[in-house]
Amino acid sequence: MDSRDWIRDGLHAVAGAALAVPLAIVNIPLFVLFVVSLLLTPVLGLGLVLLPLVTMLIRARADLARRLAAGYRVAIARPYRPRPERAVPGGIRHYRWLVTDPATWRDAAWLLPGAIAGLALALVSLGIVAYGAEGILLIPLWVSLGVDGYGYGVIWPIDTIGEGFLSLPQGAAILAIGVAAAPSLRQAEAYTARLFLAPTRAAELRLRVSQLTVTRADTVDAQAAELRRIERDLHDGAQARLVSLGMTIGLAEEIIDADPATARKLLAEARENSTTALHELRHLVRGIHPPVLAERGLEGAVRALAMALPIPATVTAALPGRLDTPVESAAYFAVAEALANATRHSGAGNAAVELWHTGDLLLLRVSDDGRGGADPDRGTGLRGIERRLAAFDGTMSLSSPLGGPTVVTMELPCALSSPRTSPSSGTV
Repeated sequence: MDSRDWIRDGLHAVAGAALAVPLAIVNIPLFVLFVVSLLLTPVLGLGLVLLPLVTMLIRARADLARRLAAGYRVAIARPYRPRPERAVPGGIRHYRWLVTDPATWRDAAWLLPGAIAGLALALVSLGIVAYGAEGILLIPLWVSLGVDGYGYGVIWPIDTIGEGFLSLPQGAAILAIGVAAAPSLRQAEAYTARLFLAPTRAAELRLRVSQLTVTRADTVDAQAAELRRIERDLHDGAQARLVSLGMTIGLAEEIIDADPATARKLLAEARENSTTALHELRHLVRGIHPPVLAERGLEGAVRALAMALPIPATVTAALPGRLDTPVESAAYFAVAEALANATRHSGAGNAAVELWHTGDLLLLRVSDDGRGGADPDRGTGLRGIERRLAAFDGTMSLSSPLGGPTVVTMELPCALSSPRTSPSSGTV
């Protein structure tokens, strides 16, 4: 990480600390409302209406904490049970769903510790940064205006203008320490939140079963659609040409003795049809598993893909080995779809692909400098990428603000099956 990266991350974390102060304060009235709504449940059923409203507010606050934690590389999954059918807000079924969900109580239990941890860590982070800025900006200014004795009882006492300006390097050092430590302090708050807001073991198993049910259905649908595509392409393309080829050869056999010249023309036509049918079959096979992927692996296939794009594209890879064939194929087609979106819909002038493997995770990032505004719900193929990755427990995240750039980040759990014998990093 170069100096610009840690400065950017540090300033982002300092801004996050400033945001954490009011968010921590919000936790306190939410906790009070939760307790009051529980106490009012026996009173004319007021809790049946109030508790669901307060719980939704608490869940929104907890979801915000999860999103902020994700920004500091601390993943916290949502643990809530799905709402049952006919559970109408204000009804007993809806109330029972909320109070019997352990995540509701874990969210409520997090509010006060989350407020204390968030406020304390944020004030420490902001205090270090503010004191460093004070040493750089305020002390020399106040000493130069003749304020004698400023600074007694703090890190450095100041009696003269010279001593005031000596605070500049000390203030710069403290400010640098504050900026450098800010991301770690924000991560500490995120880990505290994860103790309460992450799913329990039982909730993880339940979520896993639900996820597998959805991904299994998506995989079955995707396989059925792929089979229909192959059947359609065979029927409309190679199969029709092979039938025509057989008919042409049969007609040439019938007239070869009576009209050799016409028979030769028919045979030449049959040869052309066979060449076209072979080309269509090869094209169909590439859509199932590209030969370049089998020969060169994921990196070589993606480089070949980038070279065929109508816009310049760079490929940076760090893959020290080959991947399992199904994962390699899924990753290749996901990158191909993301690059197709970049060239067809974004108006991009340049694109970039990054591939790397860490631990048991394959990470893919496709970015472009187009107009942005990509939306998975607008039929740009991003939903297809999500379904393809979900079959392998993979995920996709999208960043595409209006005006660009668009960055598609994909993760696939996998292990390397064989080492490479050639360098794996570089650009094209």
